Amino acid sequence: MQTSFTAEQLADPHVAESEKILRKCVHCGFCTATCPTYVTLGNELDSPRGRIYLIKDMLENGRPADKEIVTHVDRCLSCLACMTTCPSGVNYMHLVDHARAHIEKTYKRPLADRLIRSVLAFVLPHPARFRAALKLARLGRPFASFFEKSKTLKPLAAMLKLAPASVPAASALARPGARSAAKAQRRGRVALLTGCAQQVLEPGINEATVSLLNRLGIDVVMPEGEGCCGALVHHMGREEAALASARRNVDAWMRELDGEGLDAIVITASGCGTTIKDYGFMLRLDPAYAEKAAKVSALARDVTEYLTTLDLPEPPRSPGTVVAYHSACSMQHGQKITRQPKDLLARAGFVVKEPREGHLCCGSAGTYNILQPEISARLLERKVKNIAATGAEVVATGNIGCITQIGSAAKLPVVHTVKLLNWAYGGERPVELSGRKAA
Repeated sequence: MQTSFTAEQLADPHVAESEKILRKCVHCGFCTATCPTYVTLGNELDSPRGRIYLIKDMLENGRPADKEIVTHVDRCLSCLACMTTCPSGVNYMHLVDHARAHIEKTYKRPLADRLIRSVLAFVLPHPARFRAALKLARLGRPFASFFEKSKTLKPLAAMLKLAPASVPAASALARPGARSAAKAQRRGRVALLTGCAQQVLEPGINEATVSLLNRLGIDVVMPEGEGCCGALVHHMGREEAALASARRNVDAWMRELDGEGLDAIVITASGCGTTIKDYGFMLRLDPAYAEKAAKVSALARDVTEYLTTLDLPEPPRSPGTVVAYHSACSMQHGQKITRQPKDLLARAGFVVKEPREGHLCCGSAGTYNILQPEISARLLERKVKNIAATGAEVVATGNIGCITQIGSAAKLPVVHTVKLLNWAYGGERPVELSGRKAA
């Protein structure tokens, strides 16, 4: 793609990076076939190619974002299926991230939209606030149908519908500052990201991870000072807040790395993994953090990615349960992890089924199911139908957003992959399988 940026514009390193990305696009349109919003809406401007044209026009002309570009960029899930499909290696992720930051700086959203986004940014990355908000949501749930009738208030209705009926107790095992020693001959030492939303919605995921890794001979630490990876605000264009989160986590992990050392930084939410693996890029212009961030990104591993590096024993039980494996977009497209989770489940004695259209997003995408509830609902309906068609007994996936989203509509239990692996290798049976025949 030809570009016509001025030398003055290219002096901005963010613009210069976007210009390199734009030049790789050859207009082939392969991305339209796998883009969930184009497949759902049929609008060229709701495809990666269409958004690339809009972003190019905005950046080249150095103009503020307008309602049209905001509408179509907001509809992007950042599922990154286009990057898997693209034969030219266009880094759409970095381009749309730049566009969102530009939108945040140059476009004034309607008041209701600004308020909802501010609430999400204030609450979701902070576990204590999020826990309190979920408890308050029970009081507001009766008003969800009323809010749904108003286009402006639909995001509030979506928030209330997604809120669980009860909030699990906080984990004592997997909390920031905790240490958990290997239960077998020591084979390694890792840091575990405790995260933000996941530790509130489903603390059992990190607990199962710690339990499994300890039995495999791995010391697990949850460093003091780490927290939200920054993905939630990053995808809303709030770049300074995202970079602040990245710096805080880099500092926390570097203290461990410079102390007793780390073999890996293990992550159990694939959305977080995609962002942390990008810290090196996000902080490349910060002389105090560029090198440290690159080290952290190089150490980051999804839990299934890390488990495949270990010499796993034969599992003590073979569940034989038929599992539909839902590959989160951030797992398959963001991190290119496709075989490891399925291979681990199969080796552990599960019968793994892959739903049709596995490349298409379930509609969760961070805060997308709140900010774009109508498109999200259509994608969810499609995903649940494809999962049901597998005839599976349970759904396995590696991202808390997908677990919450699919679990809100599926008739099957939705379980994190690591909880099933922990069970097969001698750990506790997942509570989601209560009432189902034990192996």
